[in-house]
Amino acid sequence: MTEELTTCDLTCPSSPEGPQEDLNAVTAGQMDGEQPIFSVLSGGMKRQQSAGDTAVATSPAATTGDTESGIFSGECELCVEHESELDLFCGTEQKLICSHCATVGPCRGHTVTPLATRVTAVRNQLVDVCEKIQLQALRIERFVNQTLTAKEQKLQTAASRAREQVLAQVSAAREALEEEEQRLLEEVQREEERVEQCLLTQRAHWRQALASLTQTRSGLVHTLTHTPDAQLVIGVQEIAERVEEAEGVGEPCDTDQLNLNPGCSDSKLLRGLWATAVLLGPNAHGSSCLKFDKRTVSPLLSLSEDLYTLTFLHKKGRQSPMPYDPARFDFWPNALGSQSLSSGTHSWVVDVGQSAAFKVGVCYSSLERKGSGNEARLGYNSQSWVLSHYDGDYSFCHAGKKVPLQVVRRPQRIGLLLDWPSQTLMFYELDSSAVLYSVTQRFSAPLLPACAVTDRSITILH
Repeated sequence: MTEELTTCDLTCPSSPEGPQEDLNAVTAGQMDGEQPIFSVLSGGMKRQQSAGDTAVATSPAATTGDTESGIFSGECELCVEHESELDLFCGTEQKLICSHCATVGPCRGHTVTPLATRVTAVRNQLVDVCEKIQLQALRIERFVNQTLTAKEQKLQTAASRAREQVLAQVSAAREALEEEEQRLLEEVQREEERVEQCLLTQRAHWRQALASLTQTRSGLVHTLTHTPDAQLVIGVQEIAERVEEAEGVGEPCDTDQLNLNPGCSDSKLLRGLWATAVLLGPNAHGSSCLKFDKRTVSPLLSLSEDLYTLTFLHKKGRQSPMPYDPARFDFWPNALGSQSLSSGTHSWVVDVGQSAAFKVGVCYSSLERKGSGNEARLGYNSQSWVLSHYDGDYSFCHAGKKVPLQVVRRPQRIGLLLDWPSQTLMFYELDSSAVLYSVTQRFSAPLLPACAVTDRSITILH
């Protein structure tokens, strides 16, 4: 009974033993010394009439006792038509009648019950209701005092634990970020010092070479202008040595050693956190206006009315030949986005969960649209960068070269992040917060989102 009272169910299921036993079970542990409600209402008597007591209950004495019990009050009324005592109850008409009404009157053949029996039944019903109300009140009281109190304590404990977990995780992330920040800044500083040292060395070397060349040239000019012809002919060997020495200085050339290595600031940890912040953070740089440009959609695909979903069409469902449009792909199942990206930070998410063959990425607007050659095939030319999934394999494709990707589980949503200032394109798996691939490329022209699908459909999410 104790376990039953701690549940959140406020209904009152009936017990096979009757409400009296349920009440006694509850009050035995909770309300010792308290008198149940029904004992007051019934005068300590419950269901005192049985089926064999019907004849006794019809007597005026029984009726008087019922009236005095408090359920009915006032003087016994008489039948207006027969001037007899109203000692019966007509269940059909739901009213009090006399015996003549039941035998020869309007209620003949109706369901008639002695008044005392009816009173007892009503009293018992009220007692049952009172018992159920009291039992429900006891359950509510126990639920409030025990269950809700325990829940409140558990809530406080759980909330405190959750706060500690948040603080611990943020502290660990902050500590890791601070350490990574310090490491990267030191790496950048070392790289800067290395390049500066190379620049100093190169500057000193070429200054010395320049001084040597200047001195040699001055000497040769002096020889040319002040040496007599005879001595000039005799001194050809000396002049040749000076010229050879000048030619030995060589030509200056720029090398990568004189540039800052961009990898010095690269960090897998920082890249992943940055992508998470951009794609999932409160200030996400989402491209809410990004849709597919219907002019570019291949005849092999259908575009939804909202311009967000591309669906691959099998041969039977393909559309009739479309009017010629220079922007439309006519062979490969490609489509481009409607928004040109050439500055700032942009991100968008593509739902690929239904497709087993797709490509998502970016390309130059100058990408070839016609023909079956690689010039119009995403990932097979120098103008497109895509993440490809086909036959269970994932890869990054650019200029016909594939980089296999290790994917722990099949992505349902792939986020793309294009940061123009750092010239970085990143493919991100939202559900696992994992960076699938990142590439830094010196983009020479504005980019367009690009997609291809040969199985089911993909959708740009907002």
